[in-house]
Amino acid sequence: MSTTHTALRRAAAVTALTAAGLFAAAGVASAHVTVHPESYAKGATDGLLTFRVPNEEDGAATTKVQVFLPTDHPVLGVLVSPRDGWTAKVTTTKLKKPVKTDDGAITDAVSQITWTGGKTTAGHFEDFDVAFGQLPDDTDGLTFKTLQTYSDGKTVRWIEEPTPGEDEPENPAPTLKLTAKAAGAGAGDAEGKSSSKDTAGTGATVKASGSDSTARGLGVAGLVVGVLGLGAAAFALLRARSANSSAV
Repeated sequence: MSTTHTALRRAAAVTALTAAGLFAAAGVASAHVTVHPESYAKGATDGLLTFRVPNEEDGAATTKVQVFLPTDHPVLGVLVSPRDGWTAKVTTTKLKKPVKTDDGAITDAVSQITWTGGKTTAGHFEDFDVAFGQLPDDTDGLTFKTLQTYSDGKTVRWIEEPTPGEDEPENPAPTLKLTAKAAGAGAGDAEGKSSSKDTAGTGATVKASGSDSTARGLGVAGLVVGVLGLGAAAFALLRARSANSSAV
């Protein structure tokens, strides 16, 4: 009986350690600055982008966030939602090529948004909401390079763009995928992905459907680990019983 219990304990320990490693990897992945939702339809109108900025420093607070919007494929009609404790400064830039719209040609667009005055401490994150009037329809994605400054003077540059077929860079820039508009979908549809404010008024963003691809992958991996752990435990139990029977 002791042999059986020992085998089961070993199998359970292996399963727990493997699962712990997966959860640790999930924590690392979620520490990046990200934009939500992950995708919108090309040319979408009247939507919302949320930039989530987690604090990664144990001994310092995030005190400044700078998000740079692309001007080669500009986002039109940008409006910044007020954020308690933070002050937003919006910088506009004259476009090299005006954008034609139903209301006429647009010659200027927002190129940078800087939030200051607040503090995000260790183990917390901040959501910064930006509304837009229209997304570009001539590109497959938008990259929002971001600088995150801490109270100790350190600045993390989230500016690296991923390369297809290679591992994710150390400091990836928030990236929004633009997809072909589905037939019959509204202009502001985000492929069924959207975000909404919570009723408590904290400004925390709640996703309306599922988690991102990383979370889904880790979830599947967790299920696989659980199944393998149970299988290992069952195998160990049968082997121990067989050994006891042989001894008799």
